[in-house]
Amino acid sequence: MASRAGERAERTGEGRSDRRREILDGLAEIINEIGGVAVEDVRMGARFVEDLDLDSLSMVEVVVAAEERFEIHIPDQDVIGVRTVREAVEFIANATPRTRR
Repeated sequence: MASRAGERAERTGEGRSDRRREILDGLAEIINEIGGVAVEDVRMGARFVEDLDLDSLSMVEVVVAAEERFEIHIPDQDVIGVRTVREAVEFIANATPRTRR
């Protein structure tokens, strides 16, 4: 039965949706800790600079914390193009997990 549920989630995209919600929640906690932004204000369409008022130093801290929390590597050149929470969530969801040393 569990395998059928997994197959259904894969087919319908439910697993992806749950993963993205988990990432969004994690980013909201990180942004709250670093920038003092209320967790409920961190929505998919929110822009880091314009809506969440994060400066470049705060963004560096968010990236480092996200790398640690989600066990991924975010290259500097990829950070430049990420302007919204949705873009960050998608990047993290599609990132290759970092290998443990």
